Amino acid sequence: METGVINREGFGGSLPVEKVQALASKNLKDIPSRYIRPEVEFDVVSIDESYQIPVIDMSKLGHDDEQQKLHLACKDWGFFQLINHGVGDEVIDKMKIDIQEFFELPLNEKLAYRITLKATAKPLETLDKYSMALQKVTIRLTRLIAKNLGTDPETFASFFEDGTQGIRMNYYPPCAQASKVIGLAPHSDSTALTLLIQVNEVEGLQIKKNGKWIPVKPISGAFIINIGDVMEIMSNGEYKSIEHRAVVNPNKERLSIAAFHSPNISTMIGPLPDVVKAKEAGYRTKPHEEFVRLTISSKLDGKGLLDQMKL
Repeated sequence: METGVINREGFGGSLPVEKVQALASKNLKDIPSRYIRPEVEFDVVSIDESYQIPVIDMSKLGHDDEQQKLHLACKDWGFFQLINHGVGDEVIDKMKIDIQEFFELPLNEKLAYRITLKATAKPLETLDKYSMALQKVTIRLTRLIAKNLGTDPETFASFFEDGTQGIRMNYYPPCAQASKVIGLAPHSDSTALTLLIQVNEVEGLQIKKNGKWIPVKPISGAFIINIGDVMEIMSNGEYKSIEHRAVVNPNKERLSIAAFHSPNISTMIGPLPDVVKAKEAGYRTKPHEEFVRLTISSKLDGKGLLDQMKL
């Protein structure tokens, strides 16, 4: 996988990875050993196409039945697709076009963006519009989630008003030996909420449920939302941060855009007081900066972040 990462107010992010697009362009017959994942061939993948993550209609949220659907999606799945979210098609389509054009640039030009943060006004303007639109969706979702958790919506949403946002653009090149490699290794997101959209029509996201990998079939124009570790901790385990991964296609490239959202740096990361009233705390509470350091160290040493936060 190749990524382009932009962190606003900057915490989190990804560990550096080799630029596999350059390798893919060489049409290598032998895949470098670091990319081979033998276990992928033996993983159980669901073939039941009707078994899919829930679909939530944002225009209907506020009504009890849709609100309950949101609660169950966060609790039982940790993933859902959000339709009628209010982000204009023109904002999404322009972002998709700019991302496709970015990954078509020569490698040395893409590296210049990473090293110098140099970018022309047009892509930055597109990114700003997209970033602000997703921030609005996130704030509205946090209010609705707070209502379901039994805590004050305005107080909970205020943690995210000036929170952190990181946007990652992912490029997964085609691979002739797709059954032997993985695009993005199994993981959970260390942040609170992730909003992902497919740039092209190639599927690849899979989530782990009941011991099986379930391929996600994206709805055109919908955001795929997932609960991250921070939200699991703040909900005291009521909502689940689910393991997921990305697989590659043997014939086509796949592109996606993921936006990661977390509370502001002054927020203590731990179970919400109102939630703990109903159930004993199952996670530690740490200052945000300490939590970020733990997040980074867990990526480096391979220790589970949530396991380290559990009491």
